[in-house]
Amino acid sequence: MIRVLIADDEQLVRTGLRLILEADPGLAVVGEAADGAEAVRQTGRLRPDVVLLDVRMPQTDGLTAATEIGALPDPPAVIMLTTFDLDEYVHRTLRAGAVGFLLKDTPPKELAIAVRTVAAGNAMLAPTVTRRLISSFAERGPVRHDVARRQLDRLTPRERAVVREVGRGLANAEIASRLTMGEATVKAHVSSALAKLDLTNRVQLALLVHDADLGEN
Repeated sequence: MIRVLIADDEQLVRTGLRLILEADPGLAVVGEAADGAEAVRQTGRLRPDVVLLDVRMPQTDGLTAATEIGALPDPPAVIMLTTFDLDEYVHRTLRAGAVGFLLKDTPPKELAIAVRTVAAGNAMLAPTVTRRLISSFAERGPVRHDVARRQLDRLTPRERAVVREVGRGLANAEIASRLTMGEATVKAHVSSALAKLDLTNRVQLALLVHDADLGEN
């Protein structure tokens, strides 16, 4: 059972999200929060697997909450929800450590799939967000490319091989099959790469891979 915490300042939105998620027998909503600070407290107390965070909330917003949740021991996966498809939010969200970014008009079935996806350790971005990120990669400059390359030089050859596949959007099981190694070994390489690069999650790792053009080689 995947345990989910919902954080949104609107009661109707929280109720709607709860109804959508609890219609899936594999998901359980274990708590709700009306602002970012409460979301951080509830996360520490309830230890959910996934937190759905509204970007715009009073007092402590979702972006600040995502950063604080990411600093907790063994943090849950965080999906940001917003009615605004804005580049500023996307990039700030990813820097804050979230692994998902969805619009609030995401169809119910896709929302449940997103929760399952991030709970399994993968990323989930709205299609419009993905297109914008790809566009931003095309606009990166040589300085950004060189910096990313130097960062990835810290990795061993096997770690580089694994993170290249992460950059292509593959899950651990797919990477294991492609590189002929155990899934646990893949997971260990991903964890080691994240630690060496001082990154929080696979989305940030994938962004770095694209900046370095590692996925193209």
